[in-house]
Amino acid sequence: MKQLEVQIMGQSYLLGCPQGGDAKLLDAVERVDTAMCKIRDGGKVRARDRIAVLAALNLAFDLADQPARPTPTTSGQAGGEPSARLTALLARLDDALNRDNQLL
Repeated sequence: MKQLEVQIMGQSYLLGCPQGGDAKLLDAVERVDTAMCKIRDGGKVRARDRIAVLAALNLAFDLADQPARPTPTTSGQAGGEPSARLTALLARLDDALNRDNQLL
């Protein structure tokens, strides 16, 4: 797996990238960076971790609004509907933030 150095909201990150996934990863980085900068530039939220959570929720919400499309299976396991994956992701996020008493 190769690594790409990217910038998100002015901070460098070294990300693992599967062969042939450069364009897809860079597109995802651009979407995350744009979402985070928009929230930061709104001026109401300053903490980077809160900006990241809000950006993730906005992107997940946008993903849930897209029409469901079949997902490829891996090792015989279905990828699941986007809404089910979103619900599971939000539950994990709530659990992680609750442990730190930082739930928005």
